[in-house]
Amino acid sequence: MSIFSDLAHQYIDGEWLAGNGSWDIIDVNPYNGEKLAAITVATVEQVDQAYRGAERAQREWAATSPYIRRAVLERALRITEEREKEIVEAMIDELGGTRPKAEYEVHLAMEFIRESLQLAVRPEGRILPSPVEGKENRVQRLPVGVVTVISPFNFPFLVTLKSVAPALALGNAVVVKPNQNAPVVGGGVIAKIFEDAGLPAGLLNVLVTDIAEIGDALLTHPVPKVISFAGSDRVGRHVGSIAARHFKRTVLELSGNSALVVLDDADLDYAVDAAVFSRFVYQGQVCMAANRILVDASVAEEFTAKFTARVRALKTGDPREADTHIGPLINSFQADALTALVDQAVESGARALVRGSTRGNLVEPTVLAGIPEDSPLLGQEIFGPVALLVVFDGEDEAVRLTNATPYGLSGAVHTRDVERGVRFAQRIETGMMHVNDSTIGDEPLAAFGGEKASGLGRLNGEATVEAFTTQKWISVQHGRTAFPF
Repeated sequence: MSIFSDLAHQYIDGEWLAGNGSWDIIDVNPYNGEKLAAITVATVEQVDQAYRGAERAQREWAATSPYIRRAVLERALRITEEREKEIVEAMIDELGGTRPKAEYEVHLAMEFIRESLQLAVRPEGRILPSPVEGKENRVQRLPVGVVTVISPFNFPFLVTLKSVAPALALGNAVVVKPNQNAPVVGGGVIAKIFEDAGLPAGLLNVLVTDIAEIGDALLTHPVPKVISFAGSDRVGRHVGSIAARHFKRTVLELSGNSALVVLDDADLDYAVDAAVFSRFVYQGQVCMAANRILVDASVAEEFTAKFTARVRALKTGDPREADTHIGPLINSFQADALTALVDQAVESGARALVRGSTRGNLVEPTVLAGIPEDSPLLGQEIFGPVALLVVFDGEDEAVRLTNATPYGLSGAVHTRDVERGVRFAQRIETGMMHVNDSTIGDEPLAAFGGEKASGLGRLNGEATVEAFTTQKWISVQHGRTAFPF
């Protein structure tokens, strides 16, 4: 199987199809510009076809034994394990990430499939007491029906499967719209895995398309009941508002502006390691990446020297080379925008402790310091290899600066006193906070999501059950109710 030639299609109601649109999405290797595939976009009619197929298939799937659903997921896991190397290679080509990044993504995605095996048999009904004599209250947990998954380019295989696998396990059908920059790894590859695992036709659909072709049809269509979206807060606001007007539930994992905070008693060498990884993994194109590195004034000089030395040693280049740390940004638009952002920051008075150059989509790392506290740069998400170094004086100021952003997705604090770190973490307005670790983390059982403009809802573990099921109350009167008239 050649992934890009075989899987660069629409997958609708169990069939691999060409899109019916009048233009193509071109899938390009961001490092060398090689054309990987051309996919004709799906139309509004094909959106309806996918949703109607999902609706039909879901009714029977929901009535299927959860043990049968689990068996499909078990086969999907085995197939993913067998194809791991092939998926990793495709991921490097399509996303421009290094091999360790691709291997990490596939390994973690398999952990989420493993957890979904348990979800298939986890939902339980309850019998609740009633104040009414003779009445029995039964509360059932049921699948919502059809779930729409709109995934990003940066971790498309993982993020898509985080919703797809549990949604299917819980008895739902799914329609996926992968990001245009990751249509195969985030769409076709996943569809093929489940097709080969024996998932009945219609339960998983992949639509490669664009709002320019279909408008808001994915969101306004009457069939889907839940929209699981991961991407920018700008698009997320639109998704959330449209979904709310049509009484659809949402899980929104949006932008971040995480801070990694180094307190005065931190292990500085370890904190440097965590900061370099947190900022520069996958070129900084991670919602949980540490945009801001906050360092106590008492250790700022030593930390800065060690941090900048490490950053200067990072190699930017071909992601297939084993010693490359930083590959290309996903496209030229992002590379040009990031370069302009750094130029503007320096012109506005920021000091470039490390100043990288730009060559095509390759953007070398930059470290900026001396940024005015009221600079918009400190409050926004930077999706690229640019670190902002901020010095603070004491814990209270660190808390204030960390919270001085409209976002609240992730963060980290470094200290030799673990309980001090926990107390600090509790003061931060963020959905996730890590003591003595990276700002980047995701685990199958730990609730994942953000506060403020970083999103709504949670995934993983019990949160996933809440996201993709609904509850139904059925009462049974074993006696006779006394009515007032």
